[in-house]
Amino acid sequence: MNVFGSGAPVSASSPASASSPYGPGGGDPIDALLAAGRDRRRAGAVVASAAFGRRAVLKVRHDPKQLVDSAAIPTLFTVLFTYLFGGAISGSTGDYLTRLLPGVLSMSIAIVTMYGGARLAQDVRSGAFDRFRGLPVWRGAFVVGGLLSDAARYLFASAVVVGLGLAMGYRPDGGAPGVLAAVALVIAFGLALSLVWAVLALAVRDPAVVLSVANAVLIPLSFASDIFVRPGTMPGWLRAVVRANPLSHVATAARDLMNGTGGAAGPVGWSLAATAVLVLVCGPVALRLYGRQD
Repeated sequence: MNVFGSGAPVSASSPASASSPYGPGGGDPIDALLAAGRDRRRAGAVVASAAFGRRAVLKVRHDPKQLVDSAAIPTLFTVLFTYLFGGAISGSTGDYLTRLLPGVLSMSIAIVTMYGGARLAQDVRSGAFDRFRGLPVWRGAFVVGGLLSDAARYLFASAVVVGLGLAMGYRPDGGAPGVLAAVALVIAFGLALSLVWAVLALAVRDPAVVLSVANAVLIPLSFASDIFVRPGTMPGWLRAVVRANPLSHVATAARDLMNGTGGAAGPVGWSLAATAVLVLVCGPVALRLYGRQD
């Protein structure tokens, strides 16, 4: 008897049976559904990196401290140093802002690089890292995606610095091309520096340790530089430290580009060289540590 109405019973060889999602021979419905929904294509490096980058950007909503620091650090140092020490150091706040602002741009981005390493260490500790490594994607997509999100934060910090400077009366003689070139140079150095903290994060797997070590390195580098004062007034040994400091070269290069002063080729060359060294040394090490995590 046909319980679905009148008509002949449906046989195993009928078209209705042949079109069954479980196949003409029947089979396990669970296996059929999994086989139908499985995507065996491997995600490309660009797509996978963009996906991980988007994930890292969305995580900022749960840790807004990253954006707060990206805005607070440049605001604090620019306003305080300009109005407290500008007249004493350069004779006027306007002249000092011309020197200070490009340096604060370099320092601000260098300091916020530590959060990328802390985020990576947190993912390693929480177990998310192990799940991502099991996905059929390019193995370096997780690290590169994090760098893409770092670049977004660095752009935000750069916009805060430049916007604040313009509001305070800074007018870059290098114009928009000089400002854009300086921002690009500083962000490139920041991304290279992020690889240092990525290596540290993969080695120690502790966000607190990453932040502590980064602070211990970046704060002395920031103040033992030519960001705030000219090195000519320093003792000889300290001048040597300042001149060897890569952050001094980046700040000087950004200053020359934004202010349109001559002699930018030398500092820019040194900055690009420091960036290349960090990438060539830390990039392979980070990927190697990434592949050896267990």
